[in-house]
Amino acid sequence: MNRTKRKIFETSMNLFATKGYDATSIEEITSIVGVAKGTLYYHFSSKEEIFNFLVEEGMKLLQNSISIKIANSNTLASKVKAILLIQIKVMTKYEDFMTIVLSQVLGKESRNLTCRKYVFDYIDLVERILNESIENRRS
Repeated sequence: MNRTKRKIFETSMNLFATKGYDATSIEEITSIVGVAKGTLYYHFSSKEEIFNFLVEEGMKLLQNSISIKIANSNTLASKVKAILLIQIKVMTKYEDFMTIVLSQVLGKESRNLTCRKYVFDYIDLVERILNESIENRRS
């Protein structure tokens, strides 16, 4: 991700978390980033695309972090510990991201459905990891 796209991404994340998605405008994002609207639209076609990109990237980070962390875990207890530590780390280090996702889980709009899907996908991942560990213990 180039510097301008990263700045748009980070600024949008901060604004969405502090003001909310609806109260954040493209004009405000471009003003803070210090770019013209055309530059923003070169990287993202809409505010909705910025939002979707932000949620997708954050959830990938969370899922990849868990997969990496549990790769060396042999026991159920060590996997549970690894998952909890990653969750705490993500919640503290990426507080804005977590605020956005959790604030958008309820509702019927596209972004609400997207957030809900990612949250349920994440829950399914954790459940699958734990169930596999339980089955391996029984074997």
